Amino acid sequence: MPNVFLIFLITITVRFMRTFEQIAREMNGIGMRMPTRKVEVCVPDARKVLQEGLSYFLGLEGRRAEWLPEYEQVADWLAGNGGRGLFLFGNCGRGKSVLCRYVLPAILLNYMRKVVAVYDMQELNRDVDGVLRKHIVSLDDVGTEELSVRYGEKRLAFAEVMDAAEKYGKLVIVSTNLTPEDLRFRYGDRVIDRIRSTMQRVAFNGKSLRK
Repeated sequence: MPNVFLIFLITITVRFMRTFEQIAREMNGIGMRMPTRKVEVCVPDARKVLQEGLSYFLGLEGRRAEWLPEYEQVADWLAGNGGRGLFLFGNCGRGKSVLCRYVLPAILLNYMRKVVAVYDMQELNRDVDGVLRKHIVSLDDVGTEELSVRYGEKRLAFAEVMDAAEKYGKLVIVSTNLTPEDLRFRYGDRVIDRIRSTMQRVAFNGKSLRK
């Protein structure tokens, strides 16, 4: 007759000898919450690719591409983002919106096979929950939006996106003309902390290139 206690001990031992990878698969299979893998970006020859993208999309607007010091940092992010998003802030007319709306989404689609959901801030306000369901989002002109009010419920949409970026590993690309002080005043310390922890920040300084 089998020793029931011995079988029990063997079963327990085998269970505790499992790797965390095996345990994680079981957790995922039964619907337990798991950390989401961050979105890794790694574009070969990123500087050249970025130059070509800027030349093409600025050319569509009748503008000539001029390589700015800030673009070096954007190219570095494309070459290896370490799972972090990208926060472009600073002066108007330096190419932030073109990067956010067209150039970076095109590069990620072609080189990483990643689809970027692009929104201006008014679109974000109209469909906050829809945006939160996306895993990779690009938000242009943060700070121009009004407070979102739906069915009497007031929501600070950008704050919700940044919370989701930290909790669920979402990749967020942002452009804004606001200064760090403006951002803190408008969104508070919590959002500033989320930006610092989840995004690479690039300051755009200098005069506008728009004629």
